[in-house]
Amino acid sequence: MTRKNIRTYAAFSIVGAGNTLIDFIFFFFLTACFVPPFLAQCLSYSAGMMNSYFWNRKWTFQVKKKADKWEWIKWMTANGAACFLTYFVLYVMQLADFSLFISKLVGTLLGLMITFTGSRVWVFQTENQQSEMER
Repeated sequence: MTRKNIRTYAAFSIVGAGNTLIDFIFFFFLTACFVPPFLAQCLSYSAGMMNSYFWNRKWTFQVKKKADKWEWIKWMTANGAACFLTYFVLYVMQLADFSLFISKLVGTLLGLMITFTGSRVWVFQTENQQSEMER
């Protein structure tokens, strides 16, 4: 593992912790206000996702080029998949009578795997990564 990869993973983790904090605070605030958990999940995930896009683009992956619609579409696709997965896990674990906190935590951890992989290899792919993949 290179020094740059370690820095990228560390930055993604820091940004991810902030996103998760935003997501969790917003989620539990909404559910405390009697918003159904599944609607609260979509809203809170979206709040974390917007924070994530800004910080991961600027700081984690240090994208220099101007954002275009395809980057945004890829971002929304990767995060939409993660949102769907977290929603599905939340739903299934609630049916299985797990606590709301544990359900949310497990769904979030699985969603993080999708967002990191999607961000790293697809959304914020650097020119060096593109040329390596084309070989």
